[in-house]
Amino acid sequence: MLFRPMQKPILAAAPLRPAVILAACVAVLASALIAIAPARAAVEIQKVVSDKGITAWLVEDYSVPLISIRFAFEGGSTQEPAGKEGLAKLMGGLFDEGAGDLERKAFQERLDASGAEMSFSSGADAFYGSMRMLAEERAAAFELLALAVNKPRFDAEPLARIRAQLIARLKARERDPATRADIAWTSAIYGEHPYARRSEGTAETLAGLTADDLAAFHSRLFARGNLVVGVVGAIDAETLKGELDRVFGTLPAAPRLAPVNQVEPKLDQRIALDFDVPQASLRLAYPGMARDDPEFFAAYLMNHVLGGGTFSSRLFTEVREKRGLAYGIGSGIVNRDYSSALMIGTSTRADRAAETLAVIRDVVADMAENGPTAQELADAKAYVKGAYAIGNLDTSMAIARTLVDLQVEDLGIDYIERREALIDAVSLDAVKKAAKRLLSAEPAVMIVGPATGANKED
Repeated sequence: MLFRPMQKPILAAAPLRPAVILAACVAVLASALIAIAPARAAVEIQKVVSDKGITAWLVEDYSVPLISIRFAFEGGSTQEPAGKEGLAKLMGGLFDEGAGDLERKAFQERLDASGAEMSFSSGADAFYGSMRMLAEERAAAFELLALAVNKPRFDAEPLARIRAQLIARLKARERDPATRADIAWTSAIYGEHPYARRSEGTAETLAGLTADDLAAFHSRLFARGNLVVGVVGAIDAETLKGELDRVFGTLPAAPRLAPVNQVEPKLDQRIALDFDVPQASLRLAYPGMARDDPEFFAAYLMNHVLGGGTFSSRLFTEVREKRGLAYGIGSGIVNRDYSSALMIGTSTRADRAAETLAVIRDVVADMAENGPTAQELADAKAYVKGAYAIGNLDTSMAIARTLVDLQVEDLGIDYIERREALIDAVSLDAVKKAAKRLLSAEPAVMIVGPATGANKED
């Protein structure tokens, strides 16, 4: 049946709100990127330097009219003064609660009208921000971002409300075994180092935080000298220069960061937490390897074979598939600015915790002694090369996040192009050497579960 033109005009549809358009564009972009993810590994990254000296890495992409920006300021929760834990997390919840001459309601109304999505968050070593916007609403969105970055208000009502929410979450989790385990683990591993502090704060520390504390913390961290920026989307380099200066150009030249010492995780210790629960949780910590170590990729590939490859790893095969001791198990090299470690974690039936730990120790010992096979290394190389684009380049915000991470880790603007060659160059001997280096030490071990039988290794 043929469709005929309508005889009468219909009423024009109401214009779509920017937020609805943004959501639709994101959905279209996600579908497109899933289909072409492998091709995104060849992204073209431009280094953009604004008139005021703000540097950003840019990937132009006009497939949809979106712009994504992500940025990081060095210095996260490790910069909190002792006794003011939770300061970074509290600050992260207040940037869209009013800025400049706009109180909360006015700021959020303008943000909603622009259709932009803005978020801030804190990590141990950096404070992050991001915004995704429609290209046609760029001016309004960047204006709001500039206000948030430079002139957050920290007004009394939002401060009290966000603080109350954080305290309520803390109290809801204070009896949770996983939360108690996290606190005990970081304290045992890092001792008096800032990494051992509770980044979410405590009810007591949060209650004592003031607007003056927040303003002082903001002024110390937010500066041009510790800033990295990644931008992806429908914007050219010249236009971006102006927006970089608008958002970041008036920040102080240098941050005022407190020195943080390097810390080696405290290994060769046993931590036991008694909880009357049906499952026991196991954690192990071994020495790690810094991201800038020449042997990092050898260690990374070794870990993939050990436990990072999940369903294909030795730990999964021995613990899950052969013995059914756990639903899942994994390992990973955890790199922070001031420390690194190789961590293993799993959960099992309480009455089989000792058996599970013994199997893990056997698998680790064999890897330390013999390393992986040639076939295991070849399979690991193929996987980590193929998975990179899917995990790091599958959305515009993921690409922006990757651009920031590459700058934070000082890997170079051509890292994505060089990465496969770096992986291919790793020899089996180098991987065996990395296995012996990291896995020969006596680990820190924590068991969380019932006391009866759970804390006996034999």
